Amino acid sequence: MVKKSKPEEKMNEIENKSNLVGYVRKSNAGGAIKVSINNDAFSDCDTYVTSDGQEYVPLIISINALNKVLSGERVVTTISQIVD
Repeated sequence: MVKKSKPEEKMNEIENKSNLVGYVRKSNAGGAIKVSINNDAFSDCDTYVTSDGQEYVPLIISINALNKVLSGERVVTTISQIVD
């Protein structure tokens, strides 16, 4: 019998294959999002180049976790890069 994965399990599998790059939190005044990126981790990230020659670092922030930060349920969440 084949076990089918639930969507949450698939998301956890994706999250488990990632490198921590930094953190996101709400500012003390609550009117902004503070993003803190670890310089060493950022420099180790994979990049891609667009057709116009610009280089980008693709990063991920969970929408659910960010919403919890915005609502005050969590203080901080992570910024990661998915590892293929």
